[in-house]
This record gives sequence, C-alpha cells and structure tokens, in this order.
Amino acid sequence: METIVSIKPLLAVLVSLMVVPILASSRAPNVREAWTFVAAGVKFLIVLSMLPIILKGTEIVYTIAEFVPGAAIQFRVDAFGMLFALVSSSLWIVTTAYSIGYMRALKEHSQTRYFVFFAVALSATVGVAFSANLLTMYLFYEMLSFATYPLVTHHQDKEARSSGRKYLLYIVGTSIGLVLPAMLICYNLTGTLEFGKQGFMAGAGASKGLIGLLMVMLVFGFAKAAIMPFHSWLPAAMVAPTPVSALLHAVAVVKVGVFSVVRVITCVFGTNLLLSLDLGTIIVFAASVTILVGSFIALSQDGLKRMLAFSTIAQLSYVVLGVGLLSPKGMTGGMVHIAMHAFGKITLFFCAGAIFVATGKKNMSDMVGIGRRMPITMTAFFIGALSIIGMPPCGGFISKWYLVLGALQAHQIPVLVVLLFSSLLNAAYFMPFVYRAFFCKPEEAMFEDTIKEAPPFCVVPLVVTAIISIILLFYPQPFVRLASMMVQSITGA
Repeated sequence: METIVSIKPLLAVLVSLMVVPILASSRAPNVREAWTFVAAGVKFLIVLSMLPIILKGTEIVYTIAEFVPGAAIQFRVDAFGMLFALVSSSLWIVTTAYSIGYMRALKEHSQTRYFVFFAVALSATVGVAFSANLLTMYLFYEMLSFATYPLVTHHQDKEARSSGRKYLLYIVGTSIGLVLPAMLICYNLTGTLEFGKQGFMAGAGASKGLIGLLMVMLVFGFAKAAIMPFHSWLPAAMVAPTPVSALLHAVAVVKVGVFSVVRVITCVFGTNLLLSLDLGTIIVFAASVTILVGSFIALSQDGLKRMLAFSTIAQLSYVVLGVGLLSPKGMTGGMVHIAMHAFGKITLFFCAGAIFVATGKKNMSDMVGIGRRMPITMTAFFIGALSIIGMPPCGGFISKWYLVLGALQAHQIPVLVVLLFSSLLNAAYFMPFVYRAFFCKPEEAMFEDTIKEAPPFCVVPLVVTAIISIILLFYPQPFVRLASMMVQSITGA
C-alpha cells in the first residue's frame, strides 16, 4: 500500500478547536455561529481534499510524536477512516444550522459553552477516524467522552447530572477497566499497537482463550457502541437537548463506538485470525441479541426520543453484526451502514426536535394528527424511518442488502432471520406513529390550527438530510466504494 506524508489529517483535527474565537464572540451570537460554520466548512473541505488520494489506493500518514516504539501518536487516513470522516464532517455543518434554530427558539442558556464543546467533540471524532494505532484511537476516544459530558448535562438540573454520571460511568469506566488493560496486554505480546491489515495480533502466538478474552474486553470496552449489557447510558443521555442527541446518535459518539469496534475486529485481530479460531460467533451473537432486544424495547416506548434511542442501540449492532460475520459482503454492509444510518437517524432526531420546538410535546401519544400541522417535518420523518427500516427509496436499503448478502455468504441462516425479523420490528415501531400523524380521524387530532412548522433553521436541515437519504439509494458512492476498498485490503477478496 503506497503512503504519502501530509499534515492534512492533523489540520482536519485541529480546525474544530477554533474555540477561542467562539468564546470571544459569546456576546455576539451571529458572529459566534459564523465561526462555528467556518470551522465546520473548513474541516469538511480538508477531509474532502484527501478523498481523491484515498480513492486512488494511497494512504496518508502524519506522525506527531513517538513516545515508545510501536505506539506513536500518529494519523493514518485509509478508506474506512475516510468514510467515517466524510460522514461526521458533513453532518457537522447541517447540525450546526439545526442547533441555531433549536437553541435560539427555546432560548437555551449557555449557548456559547454548547458550541465550544460541540466543536471539541468533532475534533475528537475525526481524531478517532484518522488514528493509525490503538493508542491514538484510545486517546481521542477519551477526549470525546469528556467533551460530550457538558453537552449531555447541558440543562444542569438533577436529571441531567444523574444522567451525566451514568454516561461517564459506562463510557469511561469500560474504557479504563477493559480497553486500557487489554491494550497493555496486546502491546506486551506484540511490541506494537499499530493497526495492520491482517491485525497486529495475528502473529502474537497467544492461545485461543487469551485472544478471545482480549477481543471481548476491547469490543465491550468501547461501550459507545452500546452493545448490551453496556447500553443503558444511551437512553439516559436523551436528557440532553435534541441537537446533542443528534450528535450522539448520528455524527459522533455512537458512531465512534462502532468505528472503534470495527477497527478492533479488522486491524487488531484480523479476519483470518478470528475465522481460524471461530471467534466471530461471539460478536455475531452479542450483536444479534442487542438488535432484537433493542427493537423490542423500542416497541414499548411512548417518548419519541427514547424510542429513537433504543432504535439506535439496535441499529448500531447491525454494523457490529456485519463485520462480525467476517464475510466480505457482510463487512461491506456493516461499514456502509455507518453512513446510511447516520443520515436516516439524524433526520429522525431533527424531526423530534422540530416537533418539540413547535409544540412542546415529547410523547408520541400526544402527537396524533401532527402531520396535518407539520407536514414537512413528518414527511421527512417518514423518509428517515424508511431508511432505518431498510426500504426503498432510501439508502438504508443498500446497507441492509449487503448485510443480507453477507449472512448468505457466511452461511449464517440464523443471522439472516435476525436481519429480516428486526426490519419488521423497525417498521412496527415507526409506521404506527407516522400513520396516526397523518391519517387520524378529525376528532382525534390533538393540535389547533395555530400550530405550524418550526423555524427555518430547524426545518431546512431535516429536509436536507431526508433528501440525502433518498439520494444515497441511487448514488451510494463514495461510501460503498470506500467500504469495498477497505474490505478488499483486509481480506484480499
């Protein structure tokens, strides 16, 4: 694999740290948000400028410092990292626009602090995407945990503080208690933490039991992936403002979790090692349980954001399940699902926030007939739901198609059943809400004619992401190509 040295990965990480001008503009909201847009736009352009290089099969590297041999603070941009960076950097722009409409409409306090930590979180996210080794990824993973804590606890009331403590307990507790010792053991066995196409643990000569233990520690230790039983932090974090929920579910936190798990499976252990030891079964089982249980719990929720939270728990494990199949099609589907789920789920959270801004309602039982008063928002919600279910004309169909092919390729009929049944469950918790929003009887409608769409800064972003969700069915590039390139490089298939 040809590599070139460039400072661009570092710049893509650092540009989000333009917190000084954001802080300095605290008394001028328009200027403050302008700086945020500038940082988001520059970050996206830097990431985009590296895309042609990556598509040619060349990787970009940049080393900051090497503390110990084999464990440098280093960036390496490959196809999978580019896929994730494209998703997170592009969605930061629309989420910034949405944040303006939401935070101003509700006259939220501490908006400057919100935008500052939002920027720091995106810096950490791209740092994870471009990490060249397990140490660098771990450091940016922890940076993201602490950067998002003030966002989760934004309201600063008793519920927010309690949820924040739970958030840190799960996220930081598992990373310190599981990932850190596993990382030290891996380094002791191999003398390196550098990601390898066949996994740097492939030649460690460790027993199946030890490899299995280390894999479990690393997969569950990156608890942002919300694999059960380390999932409870995610519904608790819904106490945060809706733009933060969108950040958690689509742009940064949970996607960093599944991205880290995929890196562990493919570049720490490697597909050949896990296939030879039949350890992929553990990953597939844990992901399948999470998908089904998360979907069943989502069915029982009345709170719109809580329903979306449990939906996210289930959807994240589609990524883990696809990669855990260790088949080329399955891994491609898992990686592509990161992008497809991001655009669909952020649309749904944007819609939930817009409904709250316009009506003050949080529970679906209180939203009967809302589609007649907010047709644009609920049409976008319908589109986002179709993408999550995996139905045309939305991009979610592409990733689930690859997952189904991956299950067949791996001769895993039980996984095929899980995928198909879970999609039915997705429809079961989304479609009744959409139906009641549009097709209720006139006497059942709960909203007066005075209710109307949320402010444009809330509505335009959700329209944009809904449209992109449709476009991704017909033009899933470059995400499918980047995922295919990554899978080919680690499997040779």
